[in-house]
Amino acid sequence: MAALIVFPAIDLKGGQVVRLAEGDMDRATVYGDDPAHQATLFAEAGAGHVHVVDLDGAFAGESRNGDAVRSIVRTFPGHVQLGGGIRTPDAVEAWFDLGVARVVIGTAALEQPQFVRDMAHAFPGGIVVAVDARDGMVATKGWADVSTTSAVDLARRFEDAGVAALLFTDVGRDGLLKGCNVEATVDLARAVSIPVIASGGVAGIADIHLLALHAKDGIEGVITGRALYDGRLDLGAALSVAAAA
Repeated sequence: MAALIVFPAIDLKGGQVVRLAEGDMDRATVYGDDPAHQATLFAEAGAGHVHVVDLDGAFAGESRNGDAVRSIVRTFPGHVQLGGGIRTPDAVEAWFDLGVARVVIGTAALEQPQFVRDMAHAFPGGIVVAVDARDGMVATKGWADVSTTSAVDLARRFEDAGVAALLFTDVGRDGLLKGCNVEATVDLARAVSIPVIASGGVAGIADIHLLALHAKDGIEGVITGRALYDGRLDLGAALSVAAAA
């Protein structure tokens, strides 16, 4: 059974490190103004991966925090997974050229599935599809819009596309410390052959334990943000639990 990957999150808004509540840009808590320093702290705690989101980019449809992302990539010694407004081949290629390990595609996955397939073919093992859901239905454009497509239906469209993983977020729990929606995440992982990364609502070490138990079901990793920043979850402890999976 493979170890669970813990992805500490760095969400960027106006160059600052923030966390949103339920994806609402008006409900942002600022945790710092030096994203590269935050990445360094995660590395010092033992993290080999970070998950970075350009929140402004997710709404704009193009990069808005490029300088901050570049500073993280230069500073962090491990793997950087990046999402937020990446919707063109040129943008994908530019981030890989910079040294990003994985690119997360969200809105474009629903609206331009062929684009995802093309990128997965061009960059094997490098493309992650974000499956963001509110009440089981896919949310797009920075979670501002909710579609009529279910999370499972969207995921199944990419079964044979060669994507590295699915990033499943329960939008209704994100940033609220309500606990990860383990049941929905595991259901999705069991419904497809693509590894699934859990996100949204991680409240503490219990969530890491639960997800680690389901690594065998196809749960590849977990993203955690607010619980780390608020001190409710110790990153070192989370990494130890995940490594024992």
